[in-house]
Amino acid sequence: MTLTVLVLLFITLQRLGELLLARRNTARLQERGAIEVAPEHYPLIVGLHTLWLAGLWVLALTQSLTPDLLLLAIFVVLQGLRVWVLATLGPRWTTRIIVVPGEQLVAKGPYRYLSHPNYWVVIGEILVLPLAFGLLWYGIVFSLLNLAVLWVRIRAENKALGR
Repeated sequence: MTLTVLVLLFITLQRLGELLLARRNTARLQERGAIEVAPEHYPLIVGLHTLWLAGLWVLALTQSLTPDLLLLAIFVVLQGLRVWVLATLGPRWTTRIIVVPGEQLVAKGPYRYLSHPNYWVVIGEILVLPLAFGLLWYGIVFSLLNLAVLWVRIRAENKALGR
């Protein structure tokens, strides 16, 4: 198996695993009285990430691209930050905007330093992984699309969290 396939397989399995974890966490939070806010944009996020990943598979394999190791190392650092975010939120982490009435916002881990640290990680991933494969135009296009979706999402999330 080539490094390209290993990288793409890793990110694909990671995203699928996160969707399963998010679904489980969402169900458990809703059992505790949590409510979902602004679900209408969620399909856009899933669609964007699906297209981004599918396109990477197609382009990397049809063009026999091999990742740049320095940019791949930056991507690995982003994965460490992603794990930090997920570990900090624990059972409260989900891919949807879920609010549990009466619970305090998390203010530890990366949340001590940034609002929405997971979105910063995603911004980095969507740009860095295509760059690692030499796909500058692809990284720029999907970064712009991602920023448009995040603009909607962050506004909705801030409103839901009372920010």
